[in-house]
Amino acid sequence: MKAIILKEAGTADNLIFTELPRPVPGDNEVLLAVKAIGINPVDIKTRSGMSVYNDLKSKNPFIILGWDVSGVVMEVGKNVTKFKVGDEVFGMVNFPGHGRAYAEFVAARENDISKKPSNISHQEAAAASLAALTAWQAIVTNGKVKIGQRVVIQAAAGGVGHYAVQIARYLGAYVIGTSSAANEKFVMGLGAHKHIDYTKHRLSELVDDADFVLDPIGGGNIDISIDAAKKGGTVIMLPSQHKDEIANKAKTKGVNGLYFSVRPNEENLQQIASLLKAGTLKSHVSQTFEFLQMKEAHKQIETGRTVGKIVVTV
Repeated sequence: MKAIILKEAGTADNLIFTELPRPVPGDNEVLLAVKAIGINPVDIKTRSGMSVYNDLKSKNPFIILGWDVSGVVMEVGKNVTKFKVGDEVFGMVNFPGHGRAYAEFVAARENDISKKPSNISHQEAAAASLAALTAWQAIVTNGKVKIGQRVVIQAAAGGVGHYAVQIARYLGAYVIGTSSAANEKFVMGLGAHKHIDYTKHRLSELVDDADFVLDPIGGGNIDISIDAAKKGGTVIMLPSQHKDEIANKAKTKGVNGLYFSVRPNEENLQQIASLLKAGTLKSHVSQTFEFLQMKEAHKQIETGRTVGKIVVTV
């Protein structure tokens, strides 16, 4: 099968196209013929030697990046009961372990995938795995956002952000999204009640009473997010390099500061699948690349200006 491997950390040029044996699914796994791969910032960070690179490299002679897939079941392990050959499925495979999604075939644990709604494409499904699960687990599982609460989604036009706006609106929250002015129409079209141009306004100048703030940015943005939350409010930050900073800074201002990392969750993925099927949640795929254009897909994510999601077709 065609696959892309990473022998050592570095630039997109370190992604090597090669041929590998087709994986054999375990007893609790299915073998998928991959149709689409969702590309995420964690792919780029790992390729660069950050995130989970050291853990994966310590256990493997080379790494096959990628965790988000949509495809067709080709084989099922002897203990698999939820899927059969021919089923179209999608999910986040084995995160944060070795996902091996950059390939024509991937072995996926039964509990990491869900049936793909028939009314969405493989590209839309692959997009809505890690990013949509992150948004769901931030807002629903950890943030416990309720109807009528004021919710701020920073970087609202991004991968996680554009799902987060839709999920918060679905829950009945009053949603404020931040982005550049160029993406205001997009963010409002997702269901946001208010847009703030972060290039013109410091968020906390306009909002200081948010019940919940989602911060996918981190760094110097941590203080801005905390200042936008009311006392007793919650700020969830996603970048792992600042996970020790958020709780301490938030505590001094009476705010709950949390860091979490997304994990596979069968129930959450099924809830996302239901929302995708109903049209309540939609994937915005801004660009699609072919498998041989994986390097270009990585370079696009590295711009930090991607609207919605980037997907690679196989």
